[in-house]
Amino acid sequence: MVFYMLGQDPEWARSLSRAVSDLREEVRSCVLCGNITTEEICGICSDPARDRSKICVVETQEDCVAMEQSGIYEGLYHVLGGRCSPLEDQDVPEESLDRLKSRIADIGAREVILALSPRIEGDMTAYMIQDALGGLNQEVKLSRLSYGLPVGGSIGYADRATLHVALEARREMDKEA
Repeated sequence: MVFYMLGQDPEWARSLSRAVSDLREEVRSCVLCGNITTEEICGICSDPARDRSKICVVETQEDCVAMEQSGIYEGLYHVLGGRCSPLEDQDVPEESLDRLKSRIADIGAREVILALSPRIEGDMTAYMIQDALGGLNQEVKLSRLSYGLPVGGSIGYADRATLHVALEARREMDKEA
């Protein structure tokens, strides 16, 4: 990348520098969900066609972008901005959990989907969120993305933990298929 940039016209380099500077100044977090945006409220939160009965909780803005780019989810998001990892001295910001609880109540969400990393930190974060949402005055379904064997993967290459999770998360086949 450096060699490519060195081979470019000096004006191109100045233009790139200005673009990076502008990016840092103009991009911010959505005040509702924490996703990246250039506005106060991101395009997802302001889209009236989104399913407001569901909130997908992710750890980072990057996770939110990945979920959105998949094109398979039509609800709202909540970016935690952290995860529970005592070994790395990381925790979910308390204000993020408070924002999530307020948002659930404000929009009347009926399901919170936890799209967290399939590691011990993701498990700990999920339990922290479950505990934080325990005091809500409304019935909210709490679900978590399943994990196990990847589509197109081979059992021969899967590790013991992945096989264990895939076996535990198995589901019955439809008899009419």
